[in-house]
Amino acid sequence: MSSLAERKARLIVHGEAPYNAEPPLARLRASYRTAADDFYVRSHGDLPEIDADGYRLRLDGAIPTALELSLESLRSRHAEVTVTATMQCAGNRRADMRAVAPVSGDPWDGGAIGTADWTGVRLGDVLHEAGIAEGADLHVAFESHDLVEGRPYGASIPLAKALAPETLLAFAMNGAPLLPEHGFPLRVVVPGFAGVRSPKWLKRITVQDHPSDNPIQAEDYKLFPPDVTAETADPARGHTINTMPLNAAICEPARGARLAAGANTVRGYAVSGDRTVVRVDVSGDGGRTWAQAALEHDARARFAWTFWTLDLDLPPGEHELAVRAWDEAGQTQPALPDDTWNYKGYLSAAWHRVRVTVE
Repeated sequence: MSSLAERKARLIVHGEAPYNAEPPLARLRASYRTAADDFYVRSHGDLPEIDADGYRLRLDGAIPTALELSLESLRSRHAEVTVTATMQCAGNRRADMRAVAPVSGDPWDGGAIGTADWTGVRLGDVLHEAGIAEGADLHVAFESHDLVEGRPYGASIPLAKALAPETLLAFAMNGAPLLPEHGFPLRVVVPGFAGVRSPKWLKRITVQDHPSDNPIQAEDYKLFPPDVTAETADPARGHTINTMPLNAAICEPARGARLAAGANTVRGYAVSGDRTVVRVDVSGDGGRTWAQAALEHDARARFAWTFWTLDLDLPPGEHELAVRAWDEAGQTQPALPDDTWNYKGYLSAAWHRVRVTVE
């Protein structure tokens, strides 16, 4: 296994402490399943070192039977499941909003996203072992081993999503144990939801009648209108970010590329939190005209991205490439990041634009 330093050298590092990094877009687009070494890293605090042999997961709260489980007991008592799913940071493509006006947070390009085969056990199976009541209006809160400003990381999801068959307690990624920066030895994987709801280094699960009161859940990752500022924001009035919106990005060619006149291949990804991507339009003239891209999607992977490809005939000159996706509900993306700008730079999902020079 490569060292953390070697893996960092492969990525665009936005922060060392906490460690946050994304891959170059061309490398991200090279494989439908993203290698662990090339998968984006989003941390809010330290990277804890955990001994797998001594690891224990605690379940408590509004359940008839509290549990304390080792990795071995999780694996021996529940069926192993693999789910192919895309994970994405709520701040993915924040750099586009930053170009409109200042925003807080790391300046993610389009690489705070990746798709993997996640292997583990269904969270619902573990909750059923603890005697959870189906249909209850409850929340499943997670607490992790990493510390954020002196307090354990915490988040929560509604019970219905926790019981969904795609939601996992994962111990492997693409057939190998999780890397330390991806949550070894155990993490939550909540397909379709923002990555913040998939805590790494999982320590405790609590079933309760309200969302987590951890600052990550109660105060951060809230969507606000454009007139709200950091000084005026009231977390109680912000929209909690769970399901991710329809989005698309151009991975090749890169911004500022110099291309030869004639046919040029444009590639990228499209993704929607809980709907199927049915069409991707690509423009070579900033959105005045469009052509439809060929789509590549794993039909068995409902929560995984769609790759798209189109050959564009580009004459000499300056060109603004643009992409927009459409989902099964007939919805598409806003044209400009100005339309959805917010001071935290969350959910940046306007047409992705790349300027190139054709010679």
